[in-house]
Amino acid sequence: MHQQQLTTCKRIVVKIGSSLVASSEGGLHLDRIERLAEEFGKLQTHNRQLVLVSSGAIVAGISHLALKTYPQDVPLQQAAAAVGQSRLLRAYEMAFEKSGHKIAQILLTHQDLADRRRFLNARHTLTTLLQLGVIPIINENDTVAVDEIRFGDNDTLAGQIAHLIDADLLVILSDVNGLYEEDPRLNPSAKLIPLVPAITNQIENLAGTSRTQASRGGMVTKIQAAKQAGRFGVPTLLLNGETPNTLGQALEGNSSGTFFSSQESSLTNRKQWIAFTLRPKGEIMLDAGAVTALVLRGKSLLASGILSVKGSFLTGSPVSCTTEEGIVFAQGLSNYSAETLQRIKGKHTSEIQQLLGALEYKEVIHRDNLALTP
Repeated sequence: MHQQQLTTCKRIVVKIGSSLVASSEGGLHLDRIERLAEEFGKLQTHNRQLVLVSSGAIVAGISHLALKTYPQDVPLQQAAAAVGQSRLLRAYEMAFEKSGHKIAQILLTHQDLADRRRFLNARHTLTTLLQLGVIPIINENDTVAVDEIRFGDNDTLAGQIAHLIDADLLVILSDVNGLYEEDPRLNPSAKLIPLVPAITNQIENLAGTSRTQASRGGMVTKIQAAKQAGRFGVPTLLLNGETPNTLGQALEGNSSGTFFSSQESSLTNRKQWIAFTLRPKGEIMLDAGAVTALVLRGKSLLASGILSVKGSFLTGSPVSCTTEEGIVFAQGLSNYSAETLQRIKGKHTSEIQQLLGALEYKEVIHRDNLALTP
């Protein structure tokens, strides 16, 4: 089944790890970039649409600035990214020009996707570039991103891009062959897992930590990206990018690496955005009756079903909804601020109007702005 998905997929997001394209000691790996560009160009020519999410800007900047160690403070990381990003894109452009392909640079922060209008603008831009036969190359905007707005790693960013463009497949190219039953660095005879039907706690526990400072993620974030993409209905293929033509062979049905199957999603694109792209600013605990109304009857959330409110958020902010046991089961956009919700929680509509002097909304979260989460 998954072999057929690989051979028929058309729109593919490819995440390229830092170690494949650069090192802090040697700078950009121009030969590797040229080889990847040639392989991607052939795929683009054979009726595939590729969007690349490439790491490596900070590492390339470290090398060019002759920094002796990986910078720990954010301003120096941002400075290295500013220096390295232009060099990385120039290398890609020269490599793709050899095969007659055009590229475009897009830098994003999480805030670009958290804002619905900017999300749609980015979506329209990317789909237009693909229609024109251009290969977009995306990176997190490290020169301005800080903890509040950064994706955290390009694995996570690639998972979000797969949702943004309605991709058929997410590919993560790294310096490992795939997911193993044990850490192959500790046990050379560890077995590769070729297929992961579902990402369980056991699968997540197999992930180790990042090998180097230059990589923000490691196997943990690769599995999380696959889990995230799977919620959007997009499968993920983890491959070793150091092996020539590994992606081309996989798309011909000769797959190596690890394939993570996806879930069937019943959510609309907008509700997927609410559930999995937005980061909650607060938390609302509901009684059993309200949980049943939302989950089984598709109702909107009313103030009468709210037991407690956590966090400080404004009107229109994303908030998570939990059961009395603390289990998160939904996320939505609140019609009221946290301060107002503290006043009206547990109250019926008639009481709210007396408390506030006016009733702006009957619902705390309208069902059109509420998405159930796994």
